[in-house]
Amino acid sequence: MNTEIEVCIDNLESLYNALAGGANRIELCSSLALGGLTPSFGMMKQAAIISSVPVYAIIRPRQGDFIFDNDDMNCMLEDIEACASAGLDGVVLGVLAPNGSIDMPKMQQLAEKAHSLKLGITFHRAIDQSSDFQAALEQIISLGCERVLTSGLAVNAEQGIDVLAAMVKQADGRIDIMAGAGVNAANAKMIQCATQVPALHLSGKSTRASLMENGSSAQMGSDDIDDYQIPVTDASKVFDVRFALTIKE
Repeated sequence: MNTEIEVCIDNLESLYNALAGGANRIELCSSLALGGLTPSFGMMKQAAIISSVPVYAIIRPRQGDFIFDNDDMNCMLEDIEACASAGLDGVVLGVLAPNGSIDMPKMQQLAEKAHSLKLGITFHRAIDQSSDFQAALEQIISLGCERVLTSGLAVNAEQGIDVLAAMVKQADGRIDIMAGAGVNAANAKMIQCATQVPALHLSGKSTRASLMENGSSAQMGSDDIDDYQIPVTDASKVFDVRFALTIKE
């Protein structure tokens, strides 16, 4: 199986690195430390210019749960339009109801908007907070989504192997199951072989030192964030996952 590798990024430096490492697709975000939020329109446009592979932007207006009100929905619909205007290939989204089921009326509204603009759709890890993943998967398929990103309802994809395998079996080729969360060169081959997922998702995260020549005690955000360490995708980590998948057992 020729496994796709999707890399999630939240800056354009990481886009270049992901491409150098052999990414097949990009999930474009801001604030990966918060699980990924909607990127700016400027970032979308520049990513479309730079990237040689499809770019899907996450449509998530805030951190936290996946219950979105009407103001959030209006924002998300505008952001889907922005993705199309910027020249991107698709969107990554998901909406839940308070009981943990897929909020189908809202998802239908978002999916119809994306389809009307000829954008592909990935349903994101909101499924990992769903109350019934089997029912959720059928609903996601009915929405015309191309794939679902999931850790198998676990902390990471390695721990969610059994559910991932069950999802692949249930999907039966109707939708791609993409395993994400904690995927790396050490476990990528095992996860893929055990589950038969056609795609893996990772950030390949690392950091680099700031180019600032003088320091400051002023903090731009939370005290536990070092403003002089820049989070970036490591091209070698992406390449190592790709290489690991080619090793014959």
